[in-house]
Amino acid sequence: MPCTVRTLAHSPNPGFRADLLRAGILHRTSVEGLYIRSERFERVAQAVDHLVSSAGADENAEALYFPPVIPREVLERSGYVRSLPDLVGIVSTFEGDDAAHAEILYRLDRGSDWGDIFEPSQVALCPAACHLVYPRHTGSLPPGGLRFEVFGHCFRHELSPDPARMQAFRQHEFVYIGDPDMALKHRDMWLERAAHILAGLGLAIEAVLTTDAFFGRLGRLLSERQRAEALKHEIVAQADPGTGAIAVASSNYHLDHFGRAFEIVTAQGAVAHSACVGFATERITLALMAAHGVDSDAWRPEVRELLWPSASGA
Repeated sequence: MPCTVRTLAHSPNPGFRADLLRAGILHRTSVEGLYIRSERFERVAQAVDHLVSSAGADENAEALYFPPVIPREVLERSGYVRSLPDLVGIVSTFEGDDAAHAEILYRLDRGSDWGDIFEPSQVALCPAACHLVYPRHTGSLPPGGLRFEVFGHCFRHELSPDPARMQAFRQHEFVYIGDPDMALKHRDMWLERAAHILAGLGLAIEAVLTTDAFFGRLGRLLSERQRAEALKHEIVAQADPGTGAIAVASSNYHLDHFGRAFEIVTAQGAVAHSACVGFATERITLALMAAHGVDSDAWRPEVRELLWPSASGA
């Protein structure tokens, strides 16, 4: 599908969040961007994941389910810390003695901060579901490369009242590692397929050429290259009137970035290229509720049939 080029700026709609909270679809915590999800929310989210998996069944991809934490060295090798440090979360743990424990108790009793007593561990919160794919395949790939369907829990440090910018969220990805031409075809094919899936759910969508929100001076250079080479495309959906569009899926061509970082080569001995499509499970669920209402039982029959085939009472 044709892509436009523009900068995305999503403005939260307080009324929509209020509707979600009032209906008990989401429940707030004491930290912005961290929500408790209801069974009604999860019912839609799981149906979306199943629909995406069905659409990718012809890929014959190896399915992988990743935890919400990754080795810190994977985060470092991937380049994420260099380009997006403001989104990173490191897991810190207690390694002290009795005196350090006593200091924690002392501070807790006085309502003082105790976080500096903990030490950074060897694991970090996962910022992108596909990152654990690449270190598994250091070395030579089989002819034709490899394909994966990835499910992962992710974290990005964004303090926002916008429910579409959750700090903890899921990504459902299809990843290819191998030859450059196949990686590009994977990206382009999934851009079309993602648009078809989302439009079929009654969402008003648009494909846009965009960049990641890289940090600092280095980030500006990376963004310029990413845009110049048309490496990142997003499918965006309109929420309630008066709000901006939100990215509900992205299709990315990484060139040889991960191949070099994790020393992956093709069957011919060249540095491997990679590409992925990511579906934002929570954002798609929110977009559906913004478009059709918070009560999924009242959605149009054709939308419900796609999500819950032959289960009109689901």
